[in-house]
Amino acid sequence: MNEAVFSGIAFVRGKATGEVISSDVELSFWGGVDPVTGEVIDRHHPLSGRILTGKILAIPGGRGSCSGSGVILELLLNGKGPAAMVVERADDILTLGVVIAEEVFGQSIPVVILDPKDFRRVTAARHARVDGARVACAERPEELSAVSDDRGPAAPPASRMELTQADRAFLDGAHGKAAQVAMNIVLRMAELQGADRLIDVTQAHIDGCIYTGPGSLRFAQRLRDWGGRVAVPTTLNSISVDHRRWRAQGIDPAFGEPASQLGDAYVDMGARPTFTCAPYLLDSAPARGEQIVWAESNAVVFANSVLGARTMKYPDYLDICIALTGRAPLAGCHVESGRRAALRINLPALDGLDDSFYPLIGYHVGLLAANRIPVIVGLEKASPSQDDLKAFGAAFATTSSAPMFHIVGVTPEAASVEEATGGAAVPALDVGIEDLARSWSELDNAQDASVDLVSLGNPHFSVGECERLAALCRGRARHKDVTMVVTCGRATYDRVREAGILAELEQFGIQIVTDTCWCMIIEPVIPPHARTIMTNSGKYAHYGPGLTGRRFHFGSLEACVEAAATGIADGRRPSWLLAQ
Repeated sequence: MNEAVFSGIAFVRGKATGEVISSDVELSFWGGVDPVTGEVIDRHHPLSGRILTGKILAIPGGRGSCSGSGVILELLLNGKGPAAMVVERADDILTLGVVIAEEVFGQSIPVVILDPKDFRRVTAARHARVDGARVACAERPEELSAVSDDRGPAAPPASRMELTQADRAFLDGAHGKAAQVAMNIVLRMAELQGADRLIDVTQAHIDGCIYTGPGSLRFAQRLRDWGGRVAVPTTLNSISVDHRRWRAQGIDPAFGEPASQLGDAYVDMGARPTFTCAPYLLDSAPARGEQIVWAESNAVVFANSVLGARTMKYPDYLDICIALTGRAPLAGCHVESGRRAALRINLPALDGLDDSFYPLIGYHVGLLAANRIPVIVGLEKASPSQDDLKAFGAAFATTSSAPMFHIVGVTPEAASVEEATGGAAVPALDVGIEDLARSWSELDNAQDASVDLVSLGNPHFSVGECERLAALCRGRARHKDVTMVVTCGRATYDRVREAGILAELEQFGIQIVTDTCWCMIIEPVIPPHARTIMTNSGKYAHYGPGLTGRRFHFGSLEACVEAAATGIADGRRPSWLLAQ
């Protein structure tokens, strides 16, 4: 191809030249890219095994975890990041990691949004040059002529926003340097999100306390040392270690110390040490219509979809910036129009559903929805529980970048398809049994029937799930060669201990780990000898192979208990998946 030059929108300005590495599939940097090496480790992604370092990365946008911004920050600080990112739609998570690197650490790469047609031309090229909002691409580097962005520097976001006197006081430093820097970052992201003003939020949930590397700790400690203090009630997501017991668990201090210090830095800024990825299980869960700022992808989706609260899918680090100011952009799911379904998904009529249905269908619907909010039809009579919706939402948030879903007759803003869509005509997709069978094969991909570890609690187990697990284990014995671990929040742990459920679980041989969750757990909590893991989590079955290097079996909670007792995953699929 001859050289082609396109103009787009530069959300982070800069210059870069390099080889193009591209895909038409969105990428989650958390669980999808190694922050130390720059390798794509999502084993389900077309770019699996490729190295992003120094490349012009062209992808439609991000998906999955809010922690992707943290991975991007680590990549840039350790010199393993791409040279530039070219996308076809605005993406908070991808952009925010670069904005933090620029605002706090003085390092940056260009981030440019192109029209979809121009974006596809770049993905078909082998080399590209970025300058400001302009992107040139060609087959050979010598075909790239110099491009210049003659638009000049953009005006600061504050000049284009409707700000209150209180907002301007933050910008002027009246509340200290941490709040000043935080407000500037909030305004930059507000511009990306298309907001023209900010709103008050009532509470925050921080996902940036996950340790992605030295950069995540440096960021939090810098805000703390600058006098950062949260302005609204704030809870903390699960961190990367069991804060109280990581030494006893044999975690290497080289990891355990900074991971623990990261949690401490956020507590020092006034956050509660809740350390759970399921804040909707806490007594502080928000009410319908409440304006909040939550990060952690499954928590965001549950808050919007099931509770009817209002939050964007906030990337790590923007969460604490909003918590420090109490102000969030008025955009996305904070407004009624941003909550409407843009896609209808029709499910097949199925009987005899078990709990494995919900993570599977969430995973599959997420793949279909991509960045669109879906409305799901076909579960009106199924009466899914809160735990079923938790499992659905976590898997959905793994494969989709959408901040919420609707289920007709189940979720609070979907009494009908018309209510969910706002009366608009939207495209529809039909899901068949064969489609679900393919997604099951993606999640349940281990060839060896033996099971070394049973992993439960991603997201964190509820009291009800602990009760059901105890009932399934009653009168049985765990196989001597199988390790079984459940993760849950501190509040849940205290409740099941007081109810006597904890003793039953421990009698079976189950280890309970608090404060952290499976996407962060490493050896030796994962036994070094373990080669095959079984889980009932669609989220962990997706991320686990890349994060752990192990193969995964997927199934219901009952199937997980059976594997723990026998050491074997029998491979039988649920009856509803075999229906014709």
